[in-house]
Amino acid sequence: MKWTSALAIYFLLWVFSAFFVLPFHGRRSEDDAVPQVRGQEPGAPARIRPLRILLQMTIVSAIVFLAFYLAYHLGWVDPDVIAGRA
Repeated sequence: MKWTSALAIYFLLWVFSAFFVLPFHGRRSEDDAVPQVRGQEPGAPARIRPLRILLQMTIVSAIVFLAFYLAYHLGWVDPDVIAGRA
């Protein structure tokens, strides 16, 4: 696998990991002490921590990419079989 392909796959996994990470950052019970701003969604967190979310997305995507790369490199997943050429 070329490094550009690996980078593109990692980037896609990083973007898709947002759908896994973001649902865990909703409004918590300790946020009830903080008043909501007019027009704010009731499930929105009182304080958003974007760097923490980005770090968690990076960790999740790195783990998934490592599993994908090992499966590809060790031959668990063969692109020719998936494409129907073998």
